[in-house]
Amino acid sequence: QVQLVESGGALVQAGGSLRLSCAASGHTFTDYIVGWFRQAPETEREFVAAISRSGSSTGYSDSVKGRFAIARDNARDTAFLQMNNLKPEDTATYFCAAGTGAIITRNVQRYHYWGQGTPVTVSS
Repeated sequence: QVQLVESGGALVQAGGSLRLSCAASGHTFTDYIVGWFRQAPETEREFVAAISRSGSSTGYSDSVKGRFAIARDNARDTAFLQMNNLKPEDTATYFCAAGTGAIITRNVQRYHYWGQGTPVTVSS
């Protein structure tokens, strides 16, 4: 099975940018779709973005569309989430997840492997 490790979370001012990374190991990275989710305290885990195995297909939640961009580098077994124009409501722990489905999905149940999360705090 694949192991995932996120990095890049930080404290940033509103309007700023961050780039999160998700390093995969233990299994063939291209066997998995990759999703980013986030969870604020006392809320449910929320879909942010997903990318297909090849990277040719992506999807975003309405709340981040136009501000965030998901990408993957299969040669480096790494996925990324570029976050621009950050808002205080983007504050959460961000999780990288991998699923074995053939197409991207926002359904959290379709992702079976998860990283430990990286915290993002956006100050106003």
